[in-house]
Amino acid sequence: MKLKVLAHARSGDKGDHANIGVIARDDAAFERLERELTEDRVADYFAGLKPSKVERFKMPGIKAFNFLLHNALGGGGSRSLRIDSQGKTLATVILEMEIE
Repeated sequence: MKLKVLAHARSGDKGDHANIGVIARDDAAFERLERELTEDRVADYFAGLKPSKVERFKMPGIKAFNFLLHNALGGGGSRSLRIDSQGKTLATVILEMEIE
């Protein structure tokens, strides 16, 4: 199934880094995402952006994970020539990921 069945997401930039917040719809979805939505899986999924590192931060109080994709925006909003230099569409992209 697609991640969007289990979660909502928001994304944006921190300079040249992208933040993607993934919020589970319920407790069961949160537990599933904790197992399935790993740093390695997200790094592989966004390999085309060539992040130098992907970090995952768990936020159990709101059933969410925040992913930080280091150096993934081609220099950031004021320097990048990418269409989405601020990472605003990355939330939509991650929600299309297939989850076992």
